[in-house]
Amino acid sequence: MPPPPHSPSQLAAPVSRCPAYSSSQAPRRASTNSKQQSTPASYWRGGTSRAVLFQKKDLPDSPSQRAKIFLQVIGSPDPHGRQLNGLGAGISSLSKICIVSPSSHPEADVDYTFVGIGIERDEVDTAGNCGNMSAAIGPFAFNKRLIKGADYSTNASATVRIHNTNTGVIICSSFPTIDGEASTLGDYIVDGVAGTGAQINLDFLRPGGSKTGKLLPTGSPVDVLDGTAVSCVDAAGPCIFVRASDLDVDGTLLPNEMNARRAVLQRLEELRQAGAMAMGMCKPGSPVPRVTPKIGIVSPAVSQKVLSGETIDVAKLDLVVRFISDQQPHRAIPITAALCTGAAAKIQGTIVQQCLAGEPVNEGMVTIGHPSGQIQVNATMDEQGEVECATVFRTARRIMEGEVFWNE
Repeated sequence: MPPPPHSPSQLAAPVSRCPAYSSSQAPRRASTNSKQQSTPASYWRGGTSRAVLFQKKDLPDSPSQRAKIFLQVIGSPDPHGRQLNGLGAGISSLSKICIVSPSSHPEADVDYTFVGIGIERDEVDTAGNCGNMSAAIGPFAFNKRLIKGADYSTNASATVRIHNTNTGVIICSSFPTIDGEASTLGDYIVDGVAGTGAQINLDFLRPGGSKTGKLLPTGSPVDVLDGTAVSCVDAAGPCIFVRASDLDVDGTLLPNEMNARRAVLQRLEELRQAGAMAMGMCKPGSPVPRVTPKIGIVSPAVSQKVLSGETIDVAKLDLVVRFISDQQPHRAIPITAALCTGAAAKIQGTIVQQCLAGEPVNEGMVTIGHPSGQIQVNATMDEQGEVECATVFRTARRIMEGEVFWNE
């Protein structure tokens, strides 16, 4: 009788043995014996961005050593553009670092420095702020007990005054708390983010001239650069606005559609660099910061299809914008760019103001259409025509806390 399947006689059949291991046959690798180092860190979503958050006290003082750590943590540079070896995700809105510490500024509770990390290049950029990640700074600082005199015993609303060291702007962040920590539960919706969260109010105080010293850095609401009309405005962060019609492009294009128009993206980068020089942010021949100024395509309000597949009716929008960040079409809108758009809408003669519909959709607010939906921004102007305060609403969520690893 033949043996049953998988009988001992079959299982005991001779097998070939692996040859003896030889170090000469080992995979090629760098010759180093140093073990991984670790640093306390948190991983947060702020608005439509994500970043790794560090306390300044946990980082080395040397800027070059910090840069080395940041690049490894995020996974850059990556010639494949995916950042698989770190916490980045291959797009600029997810390739970010934030540094927080108690503030020495008399009008602030904490200092916050934003660091943008290149994806395919080893760039570490501190030229501008990330407004979306600004939403996470107040809750992070509150949870870490960095706020002197804060009451952690009640479930009241907390306000944290944040000094953004990149721009010098003070940001007042107000949010609900529960059991001594920032609450993340709520019903506020941020278009482009799944689910709901606790509403965070961000007031950017006197944000005009954040990098250039002037709300209108060129002194004019409209300039002509290389034959194209643009508006250069600096509120919360410097931005350049250009009409979609002047580029012969549909202002409601979604990011993948925009990516297919490489000639348009190249033209936008040329205008961005020319605008940076016109605003005095760099000299001819000098490199232009990677993500500052930002450039946006502006169109009058029109019904637009967004990334979720939903169509937003024209009656719900005041205008439509598409921003480019690090030469990539943004999937939503950078908050500093949204704030700047809101301020530009209040300045007579700018391209943004010219594109506005008649009466605003929501009184006192500017409702901006972007690839993931819409956002409302308020900009309050003083009697001299300067921005007194620019306000936006976001949510944030702590995703992870622990140790992040890097090599010497």
